Amino acid sequence: MNNTGVIFFPAFDWAISPTHPEREERLLYTRDQIFEEGIMDLPNIHEFKPRLAEKKDIARVHFCVPNVDAQITAAHLVSAGSALVIADAVIKGEVDNGFSIARPPGHHAMTVAHGNRGFCNINNEAIMIEYIRNKYGLRKIAVVDTDVHHGDGSQEIFYDDPDILFISFHQDGRTLYPGSGFVYELGGPMAWGSTINIPLPPNTTDAGILRVLDNLVLPILEEFEPELIVNSAGQDNHYTDPLANMRFTAHGYAELNRRLAPDIAVLEGGYSVETALPYVNMALLMAMAGIDYSNLREPDYKSELFKEDPRHIEYIDQLISHQLINFRSRQQHIEENIKKYGREYSEHQQIYYDTDGISEDQSRRLRICPACPGWRIIDSSARHRNGKKYHVFCISVPAFACPDCRREALNAYKDVAAYNNNFDFVYLQDRANDRYIALDKAKGREEVYE
Repeated sequence: MNNTGVIFFPAFDWAISPTHPEREERLLYTRDQIFEEGIMDLPNIHEFKPRLAEKKDIARVHFCVPNVDAQITAAHLVSAGSALVIADAVIKGEVDNGFSIARPPGHHAMTVAHGNRGFCNINNEAIMIEYIRNKYGLRKIAVVDTDVHHGDGSQEIFYDDPDILFISFHQDGRTLYPGSGFVYELGGPMAWGSTINIPLPPNTTDAGILRVLDNLVLPILEEFEPELIVNSAGQDNHYTDPLANMRFTAHGYAELNRRLAPDIAVLEGGYSVETALPYVNMALLMAMAGIDYSNLREPDYKSELFKEDPRHIEYIDQLISHQLINFRSRQQHIEENIKKYGREYSEHQQIYYDTDGISEDQSRRLRICPACPGWRIIDSSARHRNGKKYHVFCISVPAFACPDCRREALNAYKDVAAYNNNFDFVYLQDRANDRYIALDKAKGREEVYE
């Protein structure tokens, strides 16, 4: 038995629309079933109360355009704050592990936030991870994203961070939103091999996903030796989910969770409100608490309908072999990247906010440093739903930046702030000193979180 913490936050006052799949009923049926089954009466289950995250917690991860208030509601602060409450409880030893069952979700939200994409405005897991690093000094953390949709926001946020291992298994991006998460997406030049994607064929069952877990995910975690394991706990791989095409069961989720043994699970997607979510959430909670889940089955479950396609197994075995080689050769590739790119690596990308209909044009530069993860510059522009176009300049200094990189980044902020009038806002995200600045160029006014 484990002492397991849990938080429920249905967010009654937040929904994209009254009939949208991402609405409060996602959690209400779960809460009813868990209480009816008596899970919450067990002495090793501890319910915690949510709290608000601070705006500084958001600014530690995101460049919210034009400001934090424009991209969040109170519900977002409570959802993010719920993850922080569970993190505090786990790290302080009040519980052995914990599950934040809160919404809105977050794993599609990227570093720059112009609006809502994939139902996400801010990234709860990323906010929690940077909070943990800042408050408790942990450095090496693994994120295992089990949502059916690729966790593209979490991947992007940590893509240049060699101390965050991001693993995502999901339905193949050629067949499902957001159309990313392919095997060649392996991390930035200084973090190559710290991103591992596992795109799975539609209709993969428990057997296929658990095969990936046992033969790829768990060996990688053992070699990486994280100080903390976070499960980005999407539940839309379930066979009844209306937005995807996978064949995972509640019992399969429980077994995955038992083997993975995350320290913290944070709710993500899952939209089969009545037929899946109460069973899957209960499965995850039972597995985390060490409660017997052998009799947990959906009412319509029939084992003969969940036989894995042999072609899937062949593909999965090849994928496992390929990604193990990539992970184990990461240091070699990082050394080659330092020689190849020298002092700076740059790239350009277009990002679409499907929920809000926003197209973002973004250029990114990583200042490569052999002594630390380096620091990032993001030049971003997008026209918001109100018709106003924002052009912003963002500087991000990682928590473990060396003194030289801190100094360079601060000087870059001062130079752009003082002399460049091409931007509406200039942002400095200085995690090393836990100080965050948003400069409104038109008003000549800085908003500072410290």
